[in-house]
Amino acid sequence: MAVRAMTYNIRTGGYDGADQSRLAGVAAVVDRIRPDLLALQELRGFDRRRLAGLAESWGMTGHLARSVSGQPVAVLVRPPARIVAAGSVHRPFHHAAARVTVATDRGPLTVLGTHLQPYSGGWRVREAGWLTAPARPRRGTGGVPMVLLMGDLNSLDPWTDHRERIERLPPAYRGRHLTRGAVDTRAVAALDRAGFVDLFRLAGTGEVTHTAPTTRGGGAEFSGMRLDYILGTAPVAEMAQECRVVTGGDTEWASDHYPVIADLDLSPVG
Repeated sequence: MAVRAMTYNIRTGGYDGADQSRLAGVAAVVDRIRPDLLALQELRGFDRRRLAGLAESWGMTGHLARSVSGQPVAVLVRPPARIVAAGSVHRPFHHAAARVTVATDRGPLTVLGTHLQPYSGGWRVREAGWLTAPARPRRGTGGVPMVLLMGDLNSLDPWTDHRERIERLPPAYRGRHLTRGAVDTRAVAALDRAGFVDLFRLAGTGEVTHTAPTTRGGGAEFSGMRLDYILGTAPVAEMAQECRVVTGGDTEWASDHYPVIADLDLSPVG
């Protein structure tokens, strides 16, 4: 049995002021994809009760990580997967980072769902560093733990020439992705050095490689950029079957970000 993981920045909780129509579009996207593990970002206005109601409508359960200065994030799971431990990465993230553990036939899988700082590359690097601790080998075992990291990292990858897409950005937004005049890829590079594998780089399929913007969801601050990632430690990367950006249908207007999914060759244990 393959487990499908998905990350999705739903833009301000799926709300535009009092207009809730985008949240219905988000729900339709999730219902179509039916992920087993789901990381959501930009849950503006969400508390645990609201998340529980949304999760129940999808047949899932979830854990919300609140934010002090930004917007909450969450990780949801679908039965037979179940959350055996849940919490937050307690560091001063601009947004937040949720951490849950699910039981699988390969052992415990830690799922991190996060949203890194959108405006400061230096802050993003610090936040990336805070996410590396769960990936370190456990004392006494010598083995690398199974960790799946999903979210909007607001960072370009270090393996691609991004100069043309930076030039296409409106001048007001270019500074978000530059450091001393060079393209800032430090956050993803730090996670790569810590042992996280970019599953799209490893097993990506499909013609679309950018995750923002969508065609009708806004996003003037983007220029065809891959900012949303699914990463895994080496044991998780070995189980990656496919990773792709989901486009078309409600994804084109429900958010300014497309969802990203990855199929993993493991089974949840109820």
